[in-house]
Amino acid sequence: MPADSPAFSVLDLALVKTGGTVADAFRNTLDLAQHAERWGYRRFWLAEHHNMPGIASAATSVLIGYVASGTQTIRVGSGGIMLPNHATIMIAEQFGTLETLYPGRIDLGVGRAPGSDGLTARALRRGLNGTEEDFPRQVRELLAYLAAADPGQALRAVPGEGTNVPVWLLGSSTYSAQLAAVMGLPFAFAAHFAPQQMMQALHLYRHHFEPSRFLAQPYAMVGIPLIAAETDAEARHLATSPVLRFLKLIRGEQIFMPPPVDTMDGLWSPQEREMVESRMSAAIVGAPGTIRQKLVDFLRDTEVDEVMFASDVFRQSDRLRSYEIASEVMRDLTAPTANFFPQTA
Repeated sequence: MPADSPAFSVLDLALVKTGGTVADAFRNTLDLAQHAERWGYRRFWLAEHHNMPGIASAATSVLIGYVASGTQTIRVGSGGIMLPNHATIMIAEQFGTLETLYPGRIDLGVGRAPGSDGLTARALRRGLNGTEEDFPRQVRELLAYLAAADPGQALRAVPGEGTNVPVWLLGSSTYSAQLAAVMGLPFAFAAHFAPQQMMQALHLYRHHFEPSRFLAQPYAMVGIPLIAAETDAEARHLATSPVLRFLKLIRGEQIFMPPPVDTMDGLWSPQEREMVESRMSAAIVGAPGTIRQKLVDFLRDTEVDEVMFASDVFRQSDRLRSYEIASEVMRDLTAPTANFFPQTA
């Protein structure tokens, strides 16, 4: 499965802007997906979050269907579904339905975090008495429901069985990396909000990978923040929107996407700045030339097979331009002459 040159994809949370509406966010999501398809991105993923004003992708499978119905070729999926929130058979049925409607275009990325606060997690999961072994069991159940049914099997996902929707394991620590390795599944690391253990997780995934019916070799993707603009100064200005959003998150405030500001001076304490910059430490911010060099460095350091960009800026036109610039860099880096990429082990 590893490619000779890296692939590039899009992560979207259907962000609601300050002064905007959920309906606006959905329209912007589909607009972005349609542009991403034209610009050559491989996949477009949406992430499950709950009780978070400012993020509208809670009904993730529904939104995936909306995006898939408005596009033609780009793969659409979850980045991810928080599996402990759900009955496994229902996720198999939902994604089996999506795969049947949009064959060959649906991905199912799953994670084990609640995607919410503790109160919401209890509302979603009817109790928090699970054990660490519950998530691997759920993943095995999910894979079985999506595979061909055995003769006489009493409990079946209909639709779902036999669709073999590709399942990815997602994580921001080493746990899911090691589980993906043991199960022989593709792995996606969430460096767009928690980059600290990225290199360790990638190493463990590759070192412990066991070939399976899903993959002969490890396949690793990393999500990173991206803010691209015509100049470095403009990109840094636009990047204050996700910075402010992270600041609101750590303060426990509502995280509607705020407009950019000229300076962060006086808006955060030294401790808050350190926390936000730690979350944003994998971000690639700048003009096209800067983006290219930073992305080359990132690919050489990580040797990942795929990069998923999260470009969370305030104005839709600026967000589209950010992804467009990245797509231009992407085409340059994946051209036949771009042979400097190391092969994934």
